[in-house]
Amino acid sequence: MHTPSFPRPLPALAAVLLAGALALTGCSSGGGDSGADSAAGAAKEAAPPAADDRPGAAGGDASGAGATAPPKAVATHVIRTASLTVQVEDVPKALDEARTTVENAGGYVGDEDTSRDGDGRERTRLELRVPVDAYQDVLDGLEGAGKLLHRGAKAQDVTDQVVDVESRVKSQRASVARVRELMDRATKLSDVVTLEGELSSRQTELEALLAQQASLKDRTSLATITLSLAETPAEAAEDDDPGFTDALAGGWDAFVTMLRWLAVALGAVLPFAVVAALLVLVWLRVVRPRLPRRTAPAPAPAESPSPAAREEETGARD
Repeated sequence: MHTPSFPRPLPALAAVLLAGALALTGCSSGGGDSGADSAAGAAKEAAPPAADDRPGAAGGDASGAGATAPPKAVATHVIRTASLTVQVEDVPKALDEARTTVENAGGYVGDEDTSRDGDGRERTRLELRVPVDAYQDVLDGLEGAGKLLHRGAKAQDVTDQVVDVESRVKSQRASVARVRELMDRATKLSDVVTLEGELSSRQTELEALLAQQASLKDRTSLATITLSLAETPAEAAEDDDPGFTDALAGGWDAFVTMLRWLAVALGAVLPFAVVAALLVLVWLRVVRPRLPRRTAPAPAPAESPSPAAREEETGARD
């Protein structure tokens, strides 16, 4: 008798169990990845944002394309100086106006020197410090105070020097901080003494760098204008067309000038004339009388006229 065969349940059960295990493994793996991502996100949030992840940075976009950030524009640092020579009618008034202009612009007046020339005209020299933003406006305002005689301006770019000094200051401060930390942990007296000498040396260098940095900041933030004010001479005023009086005055000046030159010529010739007169006088009074005189030849005896000549002379008288 043939016994009917039934399919064995073991292969089917094994297939069901295998499927369930795979499903559980996939769920567990997904949960682990989610936890790792959460931990990484928390660490990233706690850490300071990197340069590429900061808001507004070119490399921090959500796309993750890895585009390089454009270089940041470096601020320029320029030392500006200028010199002006202006001729004005009233120097004290122009000086007060220059002070007011500079103070209104946020600057100040530095060195000041006032003097008078040989003709009694007043001259003043000022050193003005004005903010760079108001430099051009102040310069134009000072030019219009009178007649401009001279103007010069210079601009020196010291951006590289400023950046270098700032970097050196930062490095020196870090160096000083490290030496201080070593001093706090030093236990031997010899180590403390050595570290104190090193700290003093580094602090001295740091102070020199800070002074250089302050000087650069002062010269780049404030422009220097050297202003010279000169009083207008009286004869510099414009004259009208010359008239009879002007011609007469000019002729008189020419006549006086001619007499002056004649007097100068006479004064130059006078010493020679005096010497010549003395020589002539010595010749006439001393030398000439002592010279031997020449005797004049005796006149020849007159010949007696002949009788014929006498008769003719008598006839002519009659």
